[in-house]
Amino acid sequence: MNLRRVAFDHPDAGRLNDHVQREYAERFESDGDVTVLEPAMFEPPQGLYLIVYDDLGAPVATGGWRSQDENEEVYADGDAEIKRMYVVPQARRRGLARLVLAALEEDARAAGRTRMVLETGAKLPEAISLYLSSGYAPCAKVGPYRFHKESRCYAKPLTPASASPSSTSSTSSTTAASGPEAMTR
Repeated sequence: MNLRRVAFDHPDAGRLNDHVQREYAERFESDGDVTVLEPAMFEPPQGLYLIVYDDLGAPVATGGWRSQDENEEVYADGDAEIKRMYVVPQARRRGLARLVLAALEEDARAAGRTRMVLETGAKLPEAISLYLSSGYAPCAKVGPYRFHKESRCYAKPLTPASASPSSTSSTSSTTAASGPEAMTR
């Protein structure tokens, strides 16, 4: 597996985003996620967007983070919001979401962010399982879905790099460990 930094408007990112939007629409019986996302939101040092490619070069997983600071959607200064975590169905249960999550945390920490935060939904139990098993805890609801009954928000403090275990570089080829996969709106 190869984890690559890409622009949010990269064609492969667009295709994976279309896949996750269809899955959101099916699971939540809706039109998908209404959060407005712009490519500039994921440009370093204010964010990052990653795609995992399999050994044949096919995009199989994605995820990103964008900077958030205190605002009307109840984010706090120093937040790094996780967006568009997704693994295609045929590549699930291979640890790819955990791989992406670790790389996002490492990058946000290096960018000076102090907390990872995300919103997911009650109809995404595999996402909730991944985040809880990765040290995330329920937090006050944030974002555009904070008033929805099925919204679930989680956060994890980012410790300084010297105090945290080393994680996989976002530009290297790697083999992922097994574990649950996730989706984050």
